[in-house]
Amino acid sequence: MIGYVTLGTNDLPRAAAFYDELLTEVGAKRLWEFPRGIAWGVAPNKPSLCVMTPFDGNPATVGNGVMVALVVDSREKVDRVYAKALELGGKDEGPAGPRGEGFYAGYFRDLDGNKLDVFCHG
Repeated sequence: MIGYVTLGTNDLPRAAAFYDELLTEVGAKRLWEFPRGIAWGVAPNKPSLCVMTPFDGNPATVGNGVMVALVVDSREKVDRVYAKALELGGKDEGPAGPRGEGFYAGYFRDLDGNKLDVFCHG
């Protein structure tokens, strides 16, 4: 159902460096590049994550209550992606660990303050 998610940035080169490294942990690579943004994904016909400067030219801001969830296939990958986000300068929003029965997740903010989580079931 979801084709892609877009996060705003005020510093595209900085955001690109963050996501280039972070998203290799989940097997994603750059799919599209254009002057205002970049999209990463595992395949063109799968959902992707985009980072771009706002079309209207106003500063990008963080949406309160907005979060992007990245699904992986193991707790080890959750731990790895979460740790990589913090290593790259992301901010902790809840350490990787169990969140109820069968759900394991870590929460962080990227360099622009956008909230993400990485999770797996089982």
